[in-house]
Amino acid sequence: MTEEKPRPRLRPTLESPAEAPAREPEMPKIVLPYLLDFLPREKDGETRLARFFARLREGRLSTTRCTKDDLLLWPPRTVCPRCHTEELVWVDLPETGTIYAFSAVLAGAPLGMEGSVPYAVGLVDLDGAPLRLFGRIEGRPWNELAIGQSIEVEPYEVPDGRVFYRFRVGGGPSATGP
Repeated sequence: MTEEKPRPRLRPTLESPAEAPAREPEMPKIVLPYLLDFLPREKDGETRLARFFARLREGRLSTTRCTKDDLLLWPPRTVCPRCHTEELVWVDLPETGTIYAFSAVLAGAPLGMEGSVPYAVGLVDLDGAPLRLFGRIEGRPWNELAIGQSIEVEPYEVPDGRVFYRFRVGGGPSATGP
């Protein structure tokens, strides 16, 4: 006769109140889970790209360029994906561009942005740079935007103190595209 091994428990057992250790009730923290957070961490101990956010606070949208193969990288990186060097320099990007494509967020906004619905997001070609960036478009309602409209890049402070960039359509007639 073989001895039966104890089967692993598939469900946790409930302790009776007499057996349960006394526990202090935990206060819930109001912190977005990192994977659900729409915006990246930006402090020096949290990312090796803290300089991007520091420059953004100064009003400068920037990225990295590889010194070996002269590749302009977006988003900023710490290693060149082509030659794998860490020899990168920070360069400022143009502050203006044009709308390449856009869409409206009418429902299903990311956590913390539900109150902003509806809003526009889009792809923007930066003037004089071989980059197409994605971001929020402000300055006009989404149904008044057009492909080819001129935009300006602007940094903005997030309510929790972080900073990010967005695009703003100007108000004048020169801001309308073809």
